[in-house]
Amino acid sequence: MTGADPAAPGREPCILADGHGATPGPRLRWRVAGVAALALFGAAAFGLAPDTALEAPTQQPVVRELALPDDLGTSMPPAVVWREERVRRGDTIGALLARAGVDDPEAMTWFSTDPAARPLYQLRPGRAVRVATRDGGALAELKVVNGAESTAIVRDAGRLVARPEGVAVEVRRELRAGVIQGSLFGAADAIGLPDAITMALADAFSGDIDFHLDLRRGDRFAVLYEMQVVDGEPVQAGRVLAAEFENRGRVLRAFRWTAPDGSDGYYDEEGRNARKSFLRSPMAFSRVTSGFSLARFHPILASWRAHTGVDYGAPTGTPVRATGEGTVAYAGWKTGYGNLVVVRHAGAYSTWYGHLSKLGPGVRAGARVRQGDTVGLVGQTGWATGPHLHYEFRVNDTPRNPQTLVLPAAEPVPAAQRAAFRAAIAPQVEGLAVARASPHAVIASAE
Repeated sequence: MTGADPAAPGREPCILADGHGATPGPRLRWRVAGVAALALFGAAAFGLAPDTALEAPTQQPVVRELALPDDLGTSMPPAVVWREERVRRGDTIGALLARAGVDDPEAMTWFSTDPAARPLYQLRPGRAVRVATRDGGALAELKVVNGAESTAIVRDAGRLVARPEGVAVEVRRELRAGVIQGSLFGAADAIGLPDAITMALADAFSGDIDFHLDLRRGDRFAVLYEMQVVDGEPVQAGRVLAAEFENRGRVLRAFRWTAPDGSDGYYDEEGRNARKSFLRSPMAFSRVTSGFSLARFHPILASWRAHTGVDYGAPTGTPVRATGEGTVAYAGWKTGYGNLVVVRHAGAYSTWYGHLSKLGPGVRAGARVRQGDTVGLVGQTGWATGPHLHYEFRVNDTPRNPQTLVLPAAEPVPAAQRAAFRAAIAPQVEGLAVARASPHAVIASAE
């Protein structure tokens, strides 16, 4: 093949393939088909022999003068630069605005003197502040979202003014689960559970679990709840939709359900009311300083006598809640009890709340109270050596141990509404199953 001329006389032109003179194979046919296709679409291929000299195209610059409008300097406003800063712990207004590039003495005076600037002083660390500045650092606009409220600080006729703005609130569902190592609040903090949700979780199971005494290391919990979000930032916790608590080997579940009449409550998967007619404890969180006993040495009377209730130690002023719905039978001073409130409940039940520093609003004989209403504040009145609540639970006016007594259940979901209830809680049942299947704390979010 060296030096052969493929176009020499006596030889027919051919397309070179792997084997010279071989019958064209499939690859050849595809190449030919490709050339034919290019021809059909009007495409052409060009080749240049090696060392072919090409002439450079002629280039000629063209310069034209364009007239500028007379008002160019006034028709284009000064450039505005937006920046977002996060409030840091210990921040001042000056430090925050300086990081955002603001150099505006007039604005600083306004922020320090005008009451309309108050929303900035109420921001918590982590909140976003959006600041717009013009050339030289002059403040053009400032926007701040605090919870579900938004405020814009703008210039109006050269003066700074604050204007409330509407915000688009998005509701997301969050699922979180944790393990008790010490306390419920400690475990909740470890997984970033909002305090309001922690309180609602405790309230949902308050008829079955005494959170002062019953928690054990290794207990597990999961909660599905709503979170209000503005511009991607969580601003406020909403309702607890479902919760599960594994305590001492018992697994308790509660699902929020709204009945056709608009009333809502928490029920287990079978429609049984998660609440009892009475709460296990008259305070959300405190400590038991003295339990129910038939023989206890009285620190003031210096004698052995029965202690017919449970004492809960807490700071003076801690709210005391009614453990059940009923009517106030007594509200006032009673010897060793000090300030005392007695509530009569349906049937033969009554509850006593002693040593109060102050009675709750509207608490007087004959007043109706609902479960969870504040009947008074912790104090040290009567025969008390320190601030605490003395709580008694009586059946037919006989004191019973409220920590061991089996409490009656509240009304379940009516049988006629049971099918609608099961259909409504089906998504929440699946959500708790996700948390149950995970060996570790779960954090999930859904639209």
